[in-house]
Amino acid sequence: MKFLIYGAYGYTGQLISKLAKEKGLSPILAGRNEEKTKVLANSLSLDYHSFDLSESQKLINALTEVDLVLHCAGPFSSTAKVMMEACLKTKTHYLDITGEIEVFELGASMDQQAKEAEILIMPGVGFDVVPSDCLASYLKSKLPDATHLELAFMSESSTSRGTALTMTQGIGKGGAIRKDGKVIPVPHVYATRKLNLDGKEKNFVSIPWGDISTAYRSTGIPNIMVYTAMHPGQVKKMKTVQKWRWFFNLGFVQNYLQSKVKKTVTGPSEQMREDSHCYLWGEVRNAFGKSQSARLITPEGYKLTAITSLMIIEELSKKISDLGYQTPSMLYGADFILNVENTKREDI
Repeated sequence: MKFLIYGAYGYTGQLISKLAKEKGLSPILAGRNEEKTKVLANSLSLDYHSFDLSESQKLINALTEVDLVLHCAGPFSSTAKVMMEACLKTKTHYLDITGEIEVFELGASMDQQAKEAEILIMPGVGFDVVPSDCLASYLKSKLPDATHLELAFMSESSTSRGTALTMTQGIGKGGAIRKDGKVIPVPHVYATRKLNLDGKEKNFVSIPWGDISTAYRSTGIPNIMVYTAMHPGQVKKMKTVQKWRWFFNLGFVQNYLQSKVKKTVTGPSEQMREDSHCYLWGEVRNAFGKSQSARLITPEGYKLTAITSLMIIEELSKKISDLGYQTPSMLYGADFILNVENTKREDI
């Protein structure tokens, strides 16, 4: 299968591009900065294109050359729609590495159009949301009449610049949960709880994670909340941010924060990626109070993203069984994540 990686010179895009080369794959690399794209492509002896997503004809021409695009240029809330719509026109399968609820909802809204174009639309083929989506589907299989799902995760690693920029954009938006089948906006730090994912009890707070969208479609469970670990001091700061959300939405404030991120955030080192792990936990409950819970340990998140995104592309190159909008576990089942080396799942 011929595929293109857009946003190839970003932190995660580079990891994916380099791993693809190691695996003997030959993606076409692409990005809006020609010099950065060229340098990366030449270092890997791969072909490349350079264009901005606003350059419609160049985008269409690039997609016409390939069967699939792996979109790695975030924030995806700003870039995914253009790429998805172009894929519908060129009949090119669409994958990305987003974790943003609105992007998953957008993809789901294009389900029928994608089927008519005979393409697959599957956002979230990295750490967001492959492991958590598989965990959600696994728990659903353990308790088929579940009405509530809670997921949590924590990482020993740091964040990339792209992830930090997306988080900065989200400061002024608040949180989100799924209630009675609908995505509901809620304040930051809407819910808190203490959990033990790695042998030590920690504070966890609710966040607007992609599973609010994807787990609903994978499992049909109508009430979903997702948590991440957060230091008590950071929780206090987030409560203050909630009171000033309007301020953090102001253009000059966003510009300042994003400028600071670009200057200070570089992403985890290779050593950190190799030494770190991610821990996930999930629990389902039914209307009678019965519950099931499990946890998952995976490689570091960015390393995992490179692995799972290419695993999915390799699977698709063999067979595409379903078209339209899909989630990872809808297409490959709850055990798909266990194909990743050094991944463990256990019931609690």
